[in-house]
Amino acid sequence: MLGKISLGTLGLTVGGILIIVGFIAYGVDNATLNLVGFFYGFPLFLGGLALKANELKPIPFSQTTTPSILDLRKQQATVTQNKIRTDITRFCYGQKAHLDRALTYLGLSPSDEKRPIVTGLREIEVNGAYSLILEFDSPLIPIDIWQQKHETMTKYFAPNVEVKITQPAENRIELELIKTQ
Repeated sequence: MLGKISLGTLGLTVGGILIIVGFIAYGVDNATLNLVGFFYGFPLFLGGLALKANELKPIPFSQTTTPSILDLRKQQATVTQNKIRTDITRFCYGQKAHLDRALTYLGLSPSDEKRPIVTGLREIEVNGAYSLILEFDSPLIPIDIWQQKHETMTKYFAPNVEVKITQPAENRIELELIKTQ
């Protein structure tokens, strides 16, 4: 649940409120509230600014997950599928992009400028198996390079996951992680 809340926004809000309380307390000559407002408000506000500057927003689902797919996820999803889904659907801090380390390891991110960007995800059923589809905007890395990394991806996302790579449109790549039976 905490990953669904922006800690930067929370720090800015609480810090801002405490700073305002501190200024009002200063005006009415209430030293205790004045100290609380300034000594806690400013650090929280500055911390919120720092977090907001390094914030990576959650990736949205491109289609609504149906209750039957949610049941299938509970029954079949692998640890890897669950970790990827939860990691990219929450606020992150200190990362340049979602899955940046994984893409670098797989050889799909030679530089920050060329790195494919995750733009969405969805969950579907494929022949009775749970499948997580990651949607990438990949204008500088063509499908053939993705295909060359297929075996490496299969090992990386293992065990019990089949990897399927498709290109639904120009500059768009879909990486499908299908639970194997």
